[in-house]
Amino acid sequence: MGKNLTLNLADNGYKVACFDLDQSKIDAIVSQDDVERKTPEPRVVGCRSYTELLKNLKAPHTIILSVPAGEPVDHVCHHLIDAGVQADDIVVDTGNSLWTDSVQREAKYKGKFIFFSTAISGGEVGARFGPSLMPSGDPYAWTRIESIWQAVAAKVDPNTGLPIESYEVGKPVTEGEPCTTYIGPVGAGHYVKMVHNGIEYADMQLICEAYHIMRNGLDMSPKEIAQTYRDWNKGELNSYLIEISAEVLDQLDPETGAALVDIIMDKAGQKGTGLWTAVSALQVGSPAQTITQAVFARSLSSFKKERVIASQKLSGPDPSMTHVDSKETVIKQLHDALYCSKICAYAQGFQLMDIAAKEHGWKLDFAEIAKIWRAGCIIRAIFLQSITKAYENDEHLENLLLDPFFIDQINKYQSNWRRAIASATIAGIPCPAMSSALSYYDSYRCEVLPANLLQGQRDFFGAHTYSRTDKPESKKYHIEWNSSDRAQVIVKR
Repeated sequence: MGKNLTLNLADNGYKVACFDLDQSKIDAIVSQDDVERKTPEPRVVGCRSYTELLKNLKAPHTIILSVPAGEPVDHVCHHLIDAGVQADDIVVDTGNSLWTDSVQREAKYKGKFIFFSTAISGGEVGARFGPSLMPSGDPYAWTRIESIWQAVAAKVDPNTGLPIESYEVGKPVTEGEPCTTYIGPVGAGHYVKMVHNGIEYADMQLICEAYHIMRNGLDMSPKEIAQTYRDWNKGELNSYLIEISAEVLDQLDPETGAALVDIIMDKAGQKGTGLWTAVSALQVGSPAQTITQAVFARSLSSFKKERVIASQKLSGPDPSMTHVDSKETVIKQLHDALYCSKICAYAQGFQLMDIAAKEHGWKLDFAEIAKIWRAGCIIRAIFLQSITKAYENDEHLENLLLDPFFIDQINKYQSNWRRAIASATIAGIPCPAMSSALSYYDSYRCEVLPANLLQGQRDFFGAHTYSRTDKPESKKYHIEWNSSDRAQVIVKR
């Protein structure tokens, strides 16, 4: 990531000094610049110490960190202080830091330098040719680095919402809208990136569930499913994740010649950002169950030995799904189910950001956030153009499900969504994320939920009180349940 971001900066006309504790990495960057540059003057200067790094930069310094989250960030910050960093120098953390760590660091290093953070999405390729950047922190610092970030960020056609891409070294994309915007106070950018990753977890799990249903329920080969995804990628489901899923399914194992996906162990890894999103959703009381379910699905996959034993002892139905509907019909149902579930996953993510913003005093521009996710990041998709328009039309939109476009989309496709989940359930093929998305939709549109009984239960065993439908909600009541024949209602204000 650090090497590719350095070369991206160089391609955009910036001279970069770089340092790493591993000198071989610096030598590799300098060597690559020697090969790639088309000018006699080096664009990248390798340094052997923090002191030399600062000497090779013009004051006030702008220092970009590309190190693992956690202790390494503070390690570098302390060494920069020892090397003579000044109060008006900017240190930008571009790692996958927990947002609360960024808040603490801004306060910790105040007066020593300006701590700024920028979450980056797009992986190594994005860092090299244009990532999505989510900066937050001191507004003054943003004025100094805004032009840099706009230059290196991914670009998108504002009319179509499609990425403008070029992977030619030395020829960065300069037209289109840059996929970066000032998110807000320190921590806000990393929080938005955290939610981005939570949506990413959900999106990936939903695609995997569709694959699982086609593989087990329709007996389709990986190559057939890859072609199905390529067909889907031409319409509403056009996205980076659908695109790469087709590539993964088409890949053959070099050793056996079999489909590589059949050789890869079905135990999913995770680096924690999905977990952070799930925890935050629980903390602020935001119903992000599809995101949370995607985290649980990865956790359940790790129980491989137990699942092998359970598969031999626990019975289930015939997984075939073509007894009632044709293969083509089921595939169409799955397409619609994936699309509707995806809408709900994004609705949950934006709802979470909205609730968190109100709690932390941030003013997040959701139209701008949707815009910068249209290219350069892992969840980039044509779908985000519609989300952008939804928030441009109504900046106070409480939930994407209430936008006229998405109301129409769900109404149009929900029958197939329900049929796909019902058929998979009857066939015993798990689709936890799709099921949770549908449950979220049905719960959100339900005027009366069984929480009235739940509040009665809570008041019965713990005197937790309840509100009445025929009185102001602010008034709280408790009833002496154990003597129902002489029930006494007590008002608790």
